[in-house]
Amino acid sequence: MSWPFAVLLCLATIAGMEAFAYAAHRWVMHGPGWFLHASHHAPRTGNWELNDLYAVIFAVPSFVLILGGVQLGWWPGCTWIGAGIAAYGAIYFGFHDVIVHRRLAHRYVPRSPYMKRIVQAHRLHHVVETKEGTVSFGFLVAPRPEVLKAELARRRHAGVRAARGR
Repeated sequence: MSWPFAVLLCLATIAGMEAFAYAAHRWVMHGPGWFLHASHHAPRTGNWELNDLYAVIFAVPSFVLILGGVQLGWWPGCTWIGAGIAAYGAIYFGFHDVIVHRRLAHRYVPRSPYMKRIVQAHRLHHVVETKEGTVSFGFLVAPRPEVLKAELARRRHAGVRAARGR
């Protein structure tokens, strides 16, 4: 397999993972997988939450594809698809767990319009602590915050957590 095609396959996988992550977040995590994801919409009391098991679950296909492509004689593209899944996982971890939720200490402050938008969209996702009524399921692509706020208002703020101190 040529290097340009391999890199293109990896990049296409990263882009495709955003669509997969949106669908998994909206219809699995906020559906039958809520028993794991609910911990992510509640205040965390420690370093880990049940929702972290999704990282392990989503790492399995990446691991299997890389192993198959490198060691088991599968189509070489499997390696690059697995690498794309792993790269998306690393991007997701950096954005979601480090920048948004600050699970690792850092001094980064989002300044670009894109980063401000994506962080605010994710925070608006978290104002709803119930399975239903949440907005913004993407991680790297999200609607403008004004659109999300209007949607929350349209839903009469159903499931929105009370302000702290109340």
